[in-house]
Amino acid sequence: MPTITVTDENFKSEVLGSTKPVLLDFWAEWCGPCKQMAPALEELSEDLAGKVIVAKVNIEDSPDTAVDFHIRGVPTLMIFKDGEVVATKSGAMTKNKLAEWLAEHN
Repeated sequence: MPTITVTDENFKSEVLGSTKPVLLDFWAEWCGPCKQMAPALEELSEDLAGKVIVAKVNIEDSPDTAVDFHIRGVPTLMIFKDGEVVATKSGAMTKNKLAEWLAEHN
């Protein structure tokens, strides 16, 4: 399953309303580390299909969501379970580090 795009409009239904854990990547088009991390997120989404939803929110296209979660830098990643943030990390991570971090909070 590919990563899903989250916007200000669908955030509540896609993230807060999800019955599965959601790994949410706050990113921007101009962010080099965000672009470097994109393939790892896609692979992780495929590897964890049916278990975890991997989603991305562009902070420039959806500024309200970024403001609501006090995003000050990108990439910022959050893990949501049952509509609540259970973990937050800033900065780029490798696929292995992402998988380890997800496993710690799943």
